[in-house]
Amino acid sequence: MSDIIQLLPDSVANQIAAGEVIQRPASVIKELVENAIDAGAATINVLVVDAGRTSLQVIDDGRGMSETDARLAFERHATSKIRKADDLFALHTMGFRGEALASIAAVAQVELRTRMADNEVGTLLTLSGSKVVGQEPVSCPVGSNFKVENLFFNVPARRKFLKTNATELNNIMTAFERIVLVYPQVSFTLHSNGVELLNLKAGNLRQRISDVFGSRFSQDLLPVGVETAMCRITGFVGKPESARKKGLHDYFFVNGRYMKHAYFHKAVQSAYERLIPVGMQVPYLIYFDVNPADIDVNIHPTKTEIKFENEQAIFQILMAAVRDAIGKFCEVPAIDFDTQGSPDIPLFSPSDNVAPPSPQYNPTYNPFREQSQRKTEAPSDWEQLYDGLQRQPEPTPTLFDSLVIEEKSPEHYQYKATYIMTAVKSGLMIIDQYRADVRILYERYREQLRARSAKSQRVLFPEVVHFSPSDAIVLDRLLPELEGLGFSLSDLGQNAFAVNGIPAGIEGIDFVALLQGIVSDATDNTKASLDELDHFVALSMARSAAIPRGQILSNDEMESLINQLFACSNVNYTPDGKAILCILPQRDIEQLLG
Repeated sequence: MSDIIQLLPDSVANQIAAGEVIQRPASVIKELVENAIDAGAATINVLVVDAGRTSLQVIDDGRGMSETDARLAFERHATSKIRKADDLFALHTMGFRGEALASIAAVAQVELRTRMADNEVGTLLTLSGSKVVGQEPVSCPVGSNFKVENLFFNVPARRKFLKTNATELNNIMTAFERIVLVYPQVSFTLHSNGVELLNLKAGNLRQRISDVFGSRFSQDLLPVGVETAMCRITGFVGKPESARKKGLHDYFFVNGRYMKHAYFHKAVQSAYERLIPVGMQVPYLIYFDVNPADIDVNIHPTKTEIKFENEQAIFQILMAAVRDAIGKFCEVPAIDFDTQGSPDIPLFSPSDNVAPPSPQYNPTYNPFREQSQRKTEAPSDWEQLYDGLQRQPEPTPTLFDSLVIEEKSPEHYQYKATYIMTAVKSGLMIIDQYRADVRILYERYREQLRARSAKSQRVLFPEVVHFSPSDAIVLDRLLPELEGLGFSLSDLGQNAFAVNGIPAGIEGIDFVALLQGIVSDATDNTKASLDELDHFVALSMARSAAIPRGQILSNDEMESLINQLFACSNVNYTPDGKAILCILPQRDIEQLLG
């Protein structure tokens, strides 16, 4: 029997590794930008075309590479970051495995221009599918210039699973944000199809957060800082009033590396217990500095999952630090320096001779001794006041009146200002008033989107709303749907939009939060069809404008709500699949009382 086990060629092995490391264009951006940071770059420029499908380019002014290093960098497990296994527990760089460049070159066409400061000329290296196509000297500035074209050109199955350009660009923005928020001392730019999306100057962390998410977001942040023998925690957490249900900006960084950590997320949110409504969460940007020997970053190819040796202790430290930040914020007294029109209160001086007040009173006064001489008498002509007012006899009930009373709509009952209860032929029907109104408004907004017939109400003072770069991309895609609903938005640049008009009928709603919720709903889903966008926009609008739980309704209002509900195409479920009503059968009621 012949042998069947054989070694895979390097090109195949690199493609397999690329499946773990390089999942989409955003993965390429992440790996190349991290390498630029490790090379000591002070300025990093990123350029993408067609969201990275056609090409993406990362240019830095770091140390650059020699001719030999440039060629060796694309070999598997070739790295300058570590030398032995023990170095994995003393990492001070972003990369360390030596797989990124080899994985990128395995599934794309790569061109590298690089030069070190000591060399007069640089190196131009061209690769395609792990194969070196050419190498020659070239004139170029100090640093590295990676250009990656036709990603997944030799793996069609991977390329066809890429999402739309808008979705992939949003993923690039997300990966980009996770890096720029750690290195405020580095200047970054990001261009998409020749349009500048971000231009971040070097500065401090607070300024970087403001540049990325807007000044309004930065104003709602509280500083966090604590240092122990186990770890050092710095960063910012949101004020209680900044809590949101969706679209949360929550970031953890450990030793300059972004990570996901559900356990630490619970620690932050637990500090806000009884300060924010149930289901709401606050944003945060938390930075951990720990001994590299106390963490393990080598447990997942994307390096976003990190294991801590002292996880429970750090949980307690983190929660205490957040509570301390909240406590300091809540204990600061309000100081009003506006004294115009206030009374002049003299200061007390012990040396002043102040005479005590001497009250004046009549010691002989007794209200029980004095008899009031006033008497109230009815006027003699009081009957004239009622002239022309004769008592009308009660009408005799007729058979018609009794029929009208019987044909009146039944009484509805509201339980805890949340549920509407009404009698039906088969028993007792219970309706969730909020979900019922969501269904009603959703179908109304969907119809308006189809017809583009919604009316817009101009606002007296336009509100400026700032979005993160990734959210701004999603909002730009939603503008036609928002205009169809009655929103009037104008792009002010730098990811800021002015709200000039809102849909008629939602004047009492916080339309800024509404817009943010619509963008969050659309961001959470990767589908990009027009029908899906209409669904997200209409559902977000319906959720915001629906009758809230806890609002007391009159019998007529409940009757109108029920009638509108039963005129909908689906009376049983909300657009997101939640039950609107249930019926308690008559026989079950009889059994309960039997």
